[in-house]
Amino acid sequence: MAGFSFTATAGTCDGADLALVARTEGTPLYVYSRASIEQRYRALDAALAAHPHRIHYALKANSTRGLLEILMAAGAGVDANSGGEIAVARRAGFAPDDIVFTGVGKSAAELEAAVAADLHAINAESAGELERIDRIAQARGVRARVAVRVNPDIDAASHPGISTGGRGHKFGVPIDDARRVCREAAARPGLRLVGVHAHVGSQMTRLDPVRRTASTVAAFAGALRDDGVALEHLDLGGGLGISYDGAPAVDVGDYARTLLGAVAPTGLRLLVEPGRWIVGPTAVLLTTVVDVKPQSGDRHFVVVDAGMSELMRPALYDAYHRIAPVAPRTGPYATCDVVGPLCETTDVVGLGRRMVLPEVGDLLAVLDAGAYGSAMASNYNRHPLPAEALVDGGDWRLVRRRQTVDDLLACEPAAPAGEVLPRALPRVSR
Repeated sequence: MAGFSFTATAGTCDGADLALVARTEGTPLYVYSRASIEQRYRALDAALAAHPHRIHYALKANSTRGLLEILMAAGAGVDANSGGEIAVARRAGFAPDDIVFTGVGKSAAELEAAVAADLHAINAESAGELERIDRIAQARGVRARVAVRVNPDIDAASHPGISTGGRGHKFGVPIDDARRVCREAAARPGLRLVGVHAHVGSQMTRLDPVRRTASTVAAFAGALRDDGVALEHLDLGGGLGISYDGAPAVDVGDYARTLLGAVAPTGLRLLVEPGRWIVGPTAVLLTTVVDVKPQSGDRHFVVVDAGMSELMRPALYDAYHRIAPVAPRTGPYATCDVVGPLCETTDVVGLGRRMVLPEVGDLLAVLDAGAYGSAMASNYNRHPLPAEALVDGGDWRLVRRRQTVDDLLACEPAAPAGEVLPRALPRVSR
């Protein structure tokens, strides 16, 4: 299999020396394996091959254009959650019919653009949104392709922050109301109801939520058919988890069989929207040790140049990522709290890791960083966004250059030359 290897002497990605990549491009640096991305996409596509289907890669996981071009060439469609993601997909080469548009709060401008573009489907979140799409479509003299996102009230058995299918979550139309909403949508002159959509959460590591969701949506489609509402597809979202700690994960073949067992009897085409499963294991975040500070006993802070501004998941979800030295040292093991450089206590990469104590200048790799890494990066503390490199056949190229301070300030015009800025207003005592 393609991907990353860490031995007693070196870390590599598809034959490329990670230490050399880091010396050339600097850190923090995301490094992706092109071969891994292609292999994982093809594995899922092959697992679903027994039934008509389309994989719509979830752009929210990682929308770096160089990666999208790989997936487009492999045959993927995309799932977009904003007008910005749609625009990036179009620039990467995807056609409007390759795009489904999801998102809980689509603006009027986004809906106008989506209807005008004639996307494969707009996954509508509410009766009100369907009404707005209908009004826009009628004004244009077209029928917009829509699917209704249902909320099946199913626990994804995942982290609460990435669960989306419960009754108290903001996503979709409650299952008890969805049949009426779909019938009304099918009767609207500006709408063409083509599907039903459901996505109950991310990083699912058990098949039971997948099975329950697929069965619920398939039965719901059958009820709509009895109402005379003919659909084209069932969109069962994404959410298949990966292993961040090296433990066994759900087999992609078992996942596919679970979906198809429910969908095949309906005769409808299956759409899925994986993101993390395809790109999560295909990248590492390379980071340099900038300080080592003792705590007590054998416990140390290992401060690195990448933190929550480059990889938000540990701070946001207490997420676990394995950390590997790129050029391992020999010596006694210590307990290391690997932390970032930002002025936040939550700026953590990994706590309580047992490793040979690194030294300043050492290179560490944060594993399985391809999903919700660069996509959630920020400029907090005015940190420029990191560069991203794609390894292809043992060589690499940048698919995103490192951001500069000039880039950061490009949207912040300076005062015109000679203009005196007003002084701050005096503080008034009350």
